[in-house]
Amino acid sequence: MEAVRLIGQKLNQFIDYKTEQSIINKLRTEGCVFAEEETQLLTSEASNIEVLMSMVEKRVSGLPLEYVLGFTMFCGIRIEIEQGVFIPRRRTEFLVEQAKVLACPNDIVLDLCCGSGAVGAAIATDLKKILLHSVDIDPVAVRCASHNITKIGGHVYHGDLYDVLPHSLRGQVNMIVANAPYVPAESVKLLPREARLYEPKVALDGGKDGLHLHRIIAEKAPHWLVSGGHLLIETSERQGAKTFELFVKAGLITKIVREKELDATVVIGTKPC
Repeated sequence: MEAVRLIGQKLNQFIDYKTEQSIINKLRTEGCVFAEEETQLLTSEASNIEVLMSMVEKRVSGLPLEYVLGFTMFCGIRIEIEQGVFIPRRRTEFLVEQAKVLACPNDIVLDLCCGSGAVGAAIATDLKKILLHSVDIDPVAVRCASHNITKIGGHVYHGDLYDVLPHSLRGQVNMIVANAPYVPAESVKLLPREARLYEPKVALDGGKDGLHLHRIIAEKAPHWLVSGGHLLIETSERQGAKTFELFVKAGLITKIVREKELDATVVIGTKPC
């Protein structure tokens, strides 16, 4: 659970020790492993006791903490989250780290399957001067991403991958990043309960082999990248070799990088000069 990584503020004045312990016990009874941290976070965001108890009830019902809070922290920045939007995972911070190594100021960066816009926002916040374009097919995600992206000067598009981009970007993009779904359709049912019940299937289901979107993104990437431009896609260790093959087939100079502690795998392709 990503939001428990936040550092909560001290408990507000309206909650006493007895109430605090009652909330902690209630959350723990319902299986919240980080009940103390969650209580602190909920209390720091609630404006009064009524709002707090409403938030607690939503959390106890099984609603992911990030939806209850309305935000999560990703790469050290606050990302607004609304119910029905894919919740950024900590392992995806590795994708951002790899992108920041390769990106330069004034680069044009394209974030496909952007969800909440967390990946693009994290890259743009750190590098300041990149020109960010983010795309998602889910209207709820686009609305959420707009809150996180437009305030830093980025552009958000509603549609299917490259189809909705301005034609003027063709051959001008320095970097494409994508946290596209890579879970095979039959394996979606094996995901954690919170993901299966509350997160959009379109953000989880990668098609029959989990590579449907990876295949399209890799195949079309060279048409949008400048010479020497990069494509970075998050995948799983299991799927990494298959995504690697898709990059090579698209004519990209390809490598796989992995971070074991986060269980994070990223395939990086470079368009030959």
